[in-house]
Amino acid sequence: MSDNLAEVNYKIELDAFEGPLDLLLYLVKKEDIDIYDIPISHLLGEYLKYIELAEELNIDLAGEFIEMASELAYIKSKMLLPESQMEEEEGPDPRADLVARLIEYQKFKGAAQALMARPLLGRDVFNRPASLPEAEVDAGLDVDLLALLAAFEGVLKRLPQDKAHEVYRERVGVSERIIELVEFFRDKGEVRFIDLFREHRTRQEVVVTLLAILEMARQKLLRVTQGKVYGEIVVHPAITA
Repeated sequence: MSDNLAEVNYKIELDAFEGPLDLLLYLVKKEDIDIYDIPISHLLGEYLKYIELAEELNIDLAGEFIEMASELAYIKSKMLLPESQMEEEEGPDPRADLVARLIEYQKFKGAAQALMARPLLGRDVFNRPASLPEAEVDAGLDVDLLALLAAFEGVLKRLPQDKAHEVYRERVGVSERIIELVEFFRDKGEVRFIDLFREHRTRQEVVVTLLAILEMARQKLLRVTQGKVYGEIVVHPAITA
């Protein structure tokens, strides 16, 4: 992490990925990879990129994510062996076990989603509740964390690449950025997630803004939503005037 980003010392408490297989399956779908013929080198690069982003944003990751990175690196090393040595090695394709686990995980995840979509006794019956104060309107993150990181990665890619003459403005912390966003949303409805980063020129500014958005969502000041899978992520105030 660069010295500039090291000064963005702000920890956000979030539900992280369901597990390393969840992240791998997401990448397989996002990159349109044939699950039966996974390009391990490419998948490992994308996997590490997301792990680094999560660490940069102080999102806690279980040790199993690092263990999976080691497993992918091991499979990659096996795939790089000369064909003569590969023939001497006993056992199936080094990717076979990983592919089997991904397919099994995909089946269970699909079954879980299908079950959750079915009507459950009592879940779809609603009594008229007592009136609640406006401040208790449901808010927060209604978006998959992986999709949010993917959108954030897209923002980072659009940053200027030429840093030879980069001039840093006075650094703004997360608390200051939250105040700015409160003012920004005072007379606005929903705003596209990527539009909140249009004026940023440095990685440090982008990271601070994302941390501010996540903290505001946690405090129910903003709602971050995604209408459908791979759809547009939008941010809007939790309580409108």
